[in-house]
Amino acid sequence: MTPKLQAEIKQKAPFPSLEAEVYLNLLRTGETISREVEQLLRASGLSGTQYNVLRILRGAGSEGRTCGETSERMVTHDPDITRLMDRLEKRNLIIRSRDTHDRRVVTARITPEGLQLLANLDKPLDQLQHSLFRHMTHQELARLSALLEKVRTLKA
Repeated sequence: MTPKLQAEIKQKAPFPSLEAEVYLNLLRTGETISREVEQLLRASGLSGTQYNVLRILRGAGSEGRTCGETSERMVTHDPDITRLMDRLEKRNLIIRSRDTHDRRVVTARITPEGLQLLANLDKPLDQLQHSLFRHMTHQELARLSALLEKVRTLKA
């Protein structure tokens, strides 16, 4: 019997290794999940990376975060965090200000409009995440999460 992934990507030859199959499975699964989330966010005019920045700034509270601090906390890397923040600022979802002691430091803070946008997305995103994993038990999800973390920590 042909593995499901092999059939999905219409690959006739077997995978060269189990590691190759796992890698492709991770990519395919990540893409499937990302597509669903992006579709939900697009209805609010946000990309996944913009949403991630807003969540980071919401978590920072009134203290805010610099571009560098925000970039370090991103789930997915974005090489142009400044331009990303420019777009959010243009929509009045964040504000940025220069540090009075060091003018090179720019701190971003989420605006009330940004907070409201996130509040409007919290429940639909929670429901989407629940529906994406509804067929898995709590124990399976915890194990999957632990295994994925293990993959990230064992970088050679």
